[in-house]
Amino acid sequence: MSKEILINITPQETRVAILENGMLHDLYIERSRNRGLVGNVYKGKVVRVLPGMEAAFVEIGLEKAAFLHVSDVAQISKNSSEQVHIGQLLREGQQILVQVLKDQLGTKGARLTTNITIPSRYLVFMPNADNIGVSSRIESESERERLKNYLLEQEDRIKDAGYIIRTAAEVADKEAIASDIKYLNRLWENINNTADVKPGNVVHKDLPLYLRVLRDMVDEDLEIIRVDSREKCNNMLEFANRYVPEVSAFIEHYPGERPVFDLHAVEDEIQKGLERKVQLKSGGYLIIDQTEAMTTIDVNTGGFVGSRNLEETIFKTNLEAAQGIARQLRLRNLGGIVILDFIDMLEEEHKRQVMRALEKALEKDHARTSISEVSSLGLVEMTRKRTRESLEHVLCGTCPTCEGRGTIKTAETVCFEIFREILREARLFDAKELLVLAAQDVVDLLVDEESSSLAELEDFIGIPIKFQVEELFTQEQYDVVIL
Repeated sequence: MSKEILINITPQETRVAILENGMLHDLYIERSRNRGLVGNVYKGKVVRVLPGMEAAFVEIGLEKAAFLHVSDVAQISKNSSEQVHIGQLLREGQQILVQVLKDQLGTKGARLTTNITIPSRYLVFMPNADNIGVSSRIESESERERLKNYLLEQEDRIKDAGYIIRTAAEVADKEAIASDIKYLNRLWENINNTADVKPGNVVHKDLPLYLRVLRDMVDEDLEIIRVDSREKCNNMLEFANRYVPEVSAFIEHYPGERPVFDLHAVEDEIQKGLERKVQLKSGGYLIIDQTEAMTTIDVNTGGFVGSRNLEETIFKTNLEAAQGIARQLRLRNLGGIVILDFIDMLEEEHKRQVMRALEKALEKDHARTSISEVSSLGLVEMTRKRTRESLEHVLCGTCPTCEGRGTIKTAETVCFEIFREILREARLFDAKELLVLAAQDVVDLLVDEESSSLAELEDFIGIPIKFQVEELFTQEQYDVVIL
């Protein structure tokens, strides 16, 4: 598999597109006015302890107080069998060092932890832990032991702290591990020195997006990193030469006049990533509905008729849909509960193969996923870790016409509402004449198809009714004015 990383930088925002075999799979967006907070370390102040929720709210300088659950408090002993309550660990007014786990999502405040983790290229430093782990993606047992021994041999390693060896360390030597440890030690010393920092202030900011690319998104499949800003490209080269020299050779400035995202059709893919319907190559399609509680994905055969029989057609559509679903989850950054409605399959072997295809497609996903078996209703329940807002929430806002419902009342429905409002007004007030203000389509329907009903209503109330089109009204808006 070939992997390209395209970076589009403007003063207002940075966008990173990750292409696998020429197709967009991941998109990261960071705006200068609203940078993500995940990974930032703050000096917080506990403003409220909620024993009933086993949680606390912590003030870290944001609009909303952030949420800290008891399970994310570092003082809990993992070996203790006794249940520890939030009131035993925190008190109101207490100052603590916290790290953001999840950005603010919708109406929910940021999620915090006191189990601080500081990543470098090859390691993750955990000052409040005492264990050493190795990424599960490093499968070779001998390689895992080699890297663990490299780490244990380092004299600069903080002995009572924990470390995780990242997947990228698979190609690292002892010197590279030693360099990472020195870097992490300096960083932790700066973070831990918070005596002069007031509560609510940031202690440590994570790297900007274009530099996080070098730390977190480079692997053995990478072929090129194209950056359309010469200044940021030079910054990336300086950072790479200092911390990840093996990546320097992949960084390239893109000087072309045509936007780098247009050159690789990324803009078109972003637009498709906002649409409800996703077309599959075979002719089938997916319908993706995102709600606050969960995301549902429905699979349909569409124009795909197959060549053998119905069961084979359904099986092939579901196999293709499994690949498409995995890609859309990453592209749209859909998190939380996801319900997949595959087309019902009769053969158990077909069900197993579709599930295996889905699991394999999700292996490349950086977010943690968990999948259930196909239920008796043909549904697959899965979860995907959510740390940042979805593509739709980043790029879109609530529609002012439908207010997020996705539908609006028909002109006919609004007409009947107007009839009921006219009756109400006529009974309550001594009016000589009524003026109805409404949208063009509603007025057209009232004076055309509903003209006979309107004439009967005028006779019934004994008051003339006039109409006026309001260009600024949506189809659902209207007003009945007494003259």
